[in-house]
Amino acid sequence: MKTPILLNASEAEVIRALRKTRNVSRTDIAEITGWSKAKTSQAVNSLVEKGYLVDVEEGASQGGRKPRILRFNRDMGYIMGVDLGATSIDIALADIDGNVLQRICEPADVRNKPEDVLGRCCTLINELVQLQGCQVAEVLGIGVGVSGPVDFHRGVLVAPPLMPHWENFDIRSFFQQTLPNAYVIVDNDVNVMALGEQRYGDAIGLDHFLFVKIGTGIGSGIISNGKIHRGANGCAGDIGHICVDKQGPICHCGNRGCLEAMAAGPAIVQNALEAVKHGESPFMRHIMEINDDILTPEQVSAACREGDEAALRIIRNSGQMIGDVLAGLVNFFNPSQIFIGGGISNFGNHLLVSIRRAVLHRSLPLATTHLQINFSKTGSDAGIRGVIALALEYLFVDEDKPYLTV
Repeated sequence: MKTPILLNASEAEVIRALRKTRNVSRTDIAEITGWSKAKTSQAVNSLVEKGYLVDVEEGASQGGRKPRILRFNRDMGYIMGVDLGATSIDIALADIDGNVLQRICEPADVRNKPEDVLGRCCTLINELVQLQGCQVAEVLGIGVGVSGPVDFHRGVLVAPPLMPHWENFDIRSFFQQTLPNAYVIVDNDVNVMALGEQRYGDAIGLDHFLFVKIGTGIGSGIISNGKIHRGANGCAGDIGHICVDKQGPICHCGNRGCLEAMAAGPAIVQNALEAVKHGESPFMRHIMEINDDILTPEQVSAACREGDEAALRIIRNSGQMIGDVLAGLVNFFNPSQIFIGGGISNFGNHLLVSIRRAVLHRSLPLATTHLQINFSKTGSDAGIRGVIALALEYLFVDEDKPYLTV
């Protein structure tokens, strides 16, 4: 296997078109790019000669002649995706088309030192390589999603509230010790979930939407004009630290009343514990009694499904606060859709209805005329599909590539 060569602008444009559409013909490429037939053939032929693409027959047309389509050369190598949530590690090995071939998920605590967490990731990466029967040298790229504000151009976390030990830690260099031939790219976990939704979920073809993750924290990924909007320094979309109550509890970031501190998973559990303490929920008290006095978000969700009034009130309040913040984003950004993901999205329609009601109540009518707010059907796969898509996005392209000047 030869190490891939960076592409020129025309070749890179063909790659982007194929990433979005998959299995297209030369005619399709010409229509997407607006190029002449000659220019299209020149770029495509160059990619075929270099081994990036293969030109194959696909099915049969009505006239009997089989049409030819372009697809990526799957013999080129592999892509690795690492999705680091606040409480879990999800790692996958994919082919050059982004199809997941091997995958491992396990619990983790990102509050530990990065050397420990990433060291475990590297161990799992080697296990996946062995399972696939390939070599580490065949891994061409690795996408990494992390929970916290990421300086995208440097690939490091900056003042991450949940991960103080990770401040400015060189994640790229750490992974390159295990994968020396791979281009490593790092981004915020919600950005990559938005990318996963755009490439593999219900957001295919959408140019303006939000992906909101509600779990241990709260954040949003912004797709604007078909691309991730990261802002000047990479922290666009960090809605979890918008203040919703100046007298509220102290957040991990040090401020009071952040949305995350008021409405995310830990806040929901804390409010449920208070309800149990004041005798407002016999059902959740019973759950705690049979579970060693432990209460989890999943158990609060179970209480909701059983119609527990305290649990329902807590979830509706969280949904309203999230919806109030999203209403401001709707007025400002005017997305066509909002996708809700993350562990707390499993709370179901009580949460979703509360979010929708708050957004519709506080947003301008024009901004909500065609707005849809739904749970992400991609679910827990959004993150891992997103980091794979992120690696593929930048793998062969020199233009706008991070880290080149660092």
